[in-house]
Amino acid sequence: MSLVGTWVQTVAQSWLVFQLTNSAFLLGVVGFLGSIPIFILSLFGGVLADRINKRNILIFTQAAFMLLAFLLAVLTQFKFITPTQIMLIALLNGAIMAFDAPARQSIVVELVGREHLFNAITLNSVAFNSSRIIGPAIAGVLISIIGMSGCFYLNGFSFLAVIIALFYIRIGKSKVRNNNSALRDIQEGLFFIRQNRLILALVSLVAALSLFGISYIILMPVFANHVLGVGVKGLGVLMSSTGIGALCGALGLARLGNFKSKGRLLIWSVFLFSISLIAFSLSRVYFLSIFALIFVGCSSVIPIALVNTLLQINVPDEFRGRVMSLFMITFAGMVPFGNLISGTLAQSLGVSSALLFCGVACLVLFSLVNFLFPGLKKL
Repeated sequence: MSLVGTWVQTVAQSWLVFQLTNSAFLLGVVGFLGSIPIFILSLFGGVLADRINKRNILIFTQAAFMLLAFLLAVLTQFKFITPTQIMLIALLNGAIMAFDAPARQSIVVELVGREHLFNAITLNSVAFNSSRIIGPAIAGVLISIIGMSGCFYLNGFSFLAVIIALFYIRIGKSKVRNNNSALRDIQEGLFFIRQNRLILALVSLVAALSLFGISYIILMPVFANHVLGVGVKGLGVLMSSTGIGALCGALGLARLGNFKSKGRLLIWSVFLFSISLIAFSLSRVYFLSIFALIFVGCSSVIPIALVNTLLQINVPDEFRGRVMSLFMITFAGMVPFGNLISGTLAQSLGVSSALLFCGVACLVLFSLVNFLFPGLKKL
């Protein structure tokens, strides 16, 4: 429920920024500000997740997300909203996410144990990507019925679902590891990661995907409006198409179970993503764009779920929060730089050329990682 609300707000906020500014570049700026705190602060969030009860962290962060959603709703309803205010709220949401995400990722193994970790991560992907179908699909309709402020109110109330669920969760108290400073703990975590080529290879793939692949989302309003001419309702369908593909990918992984040859599937999926994104950038037909986005969604969720699982299987508990914070830095923290690159390219070259560049860049970088870390295919 909470994720559906978040996707409704994401679509409504993108449309609001585009209405206020008519600028692809500022869409990129808002995306940058929403994610750059993750790049800067996530390691501190990982240290916190390794030190204290993760459930308590999540209760605090979800309540903060809720308050910011209500603030955005009030400002929009009374027409006080400005692009600067949207940027500030996006920045605050990013700062909260920097502490929410490492705790959320690393709490999974405490809930289900290592033997069910892969299926739990896949189930989480199913929930996330189901919301990607439902949220954007209803966002276009809701914007025309209750307005953008109504979408933001809806998201605020949706956080009550996850807050209530968190109060029902019972996990053991986190052990206090030592009296080191946060900076010393970060240093230890980075040293552990540097010594492990497997972790470096996995996060390199995610970094490439996030830097040039995921930024297509921030340009969707421009592509829907200027290239395909389908408006806000068409935007909702396009966003939902990626969700349908992602859900199919997640369900396919769940069906496979804890299978062997995860590395081989990981490599094939990132190459499929690159080709699908290139195909989408070249499309000028609405239904072909939907078809291409289904493959984009499917081939984006598979590598993220596989990398998440392979990292958590191969990391000791005392470093779990910090390793997952690095995962979040490469998964979400690199996105703002990709958003800025994509927004700048779209402003100067056009949105189709920007997406084509991103698809080709992904193909080149994935090929490089595959060449430098041949052992990935054997995982």
